[in-house]
Amino acid sequence: MKMFLFLLFLSFLSIVLADIRVGFYTPRAHNSTCPQAESIIKGVVQKHFTTYPSITAAFLRMHFHDCLVRIKIFGCDASILIDSNKKKTSEKAAGPNLTVRGFEIIDEAKKSLEKQCPSTVSCADIITIATRDAVAFSGGPKYLVPTGRRDGLVSNVSEVRLPGPASSISQALQDFTAKGLTLNDMVILLGAHTVGVAHCGFFQYRLLNFNGTGKPDPSMDSNLVAQLTKTCGKKSRPLKKEPTAFLDQNTSFVINNQYYNQLVLKRGILQIDQELTLDRSTAGIASSFGSDGAGFLENFADAMVKLGSFQVLVGNAGEIRKNCGAFN
Repeated sequence: MKMFLFLLFLSFLSIVLADIRVGFYTPRAHNSTCPQAESIIKGVVQKHFTTYPSITAAFLRMHFHDCLVRIKIFGCDASILIDSNKKKTSEKAAGPNLTVRGFEIIDEAKKSLEKQCPSTVSCADIITIATRDAVAFSGGPKYLVPTGRRDGLVSNVSEVRLPGPASSISQALQDFTAKGLTLNDMVILLGAHTVGVAHCGFFQYRLLNFNGTGKPDPSMDSNLVAQLTKTCGKKSRPLKKEPTAFLDQNTSFVINNQYYNQLVLKRGILQIDQELTLDRSTAGIASSFGSDGAGFLENFADAMVKLGSFQVLVGNAGEIRKNCGAFN
């Protein structure tokens, strides 16, 4: 019994002392794990970005939705990649995740890594690195990310709770602070909406009958209301058939600070975005990033690293999946 408790203690200690770090897969003394890992992932991302620059928005969304699940105990653990089966419905099937895409690119990177260094690079690290590379390809900051995450062993549809498009600042902040992030971090990370699109169903209520008034949301520019009404029409449709609108109407495929300037002009597509300039706690922060492009990029890189490092699985916790869509 004493020996069992001692071994259990050593196992626990290895988890506690382990950590993620920059260059986790590069050669260390006599333990070369997978030095080509990051270059392999970058090559896959670059190949797809050349044809579909929208994958930057796709990876940012995937990364956020994996890391920000409020109910989940752990942070970025690739739980969003797990496919549902007859016994259990996974996070991927949750309403907020139905429009998440790019899974096949993660699978492609994983397949290449398994050929080079089997059972070594986690799917959680692949998402994080792929997102970082896509951000850089879109004109965003180039930054180092610590690696060494392990993949989670749980993925339940019932545990998905994420900030919604109509969330207030205080409501959204609860989800961000639950993951160790601050109000400032939230304003910065919502700046990821400088790329990507939103389906009409996520903002159509702002165009036609906001809060039951029978009128558009007064916080949205009237010209934008007319433009989006033309795009979306006046009838709701199934999600897969809904038109979309760019979240940043100015520089739609570039990571920059123009998102904040669009908000100042009342051209925020999602209510949660426009709330950044309407709520007194965030208005000054959003305005400052609108006038400081370099400052936004620097802070965005820091916030992305912080988001990807909170409560991750390390050491002997979790596993290294062989297939990102299924537990081993």
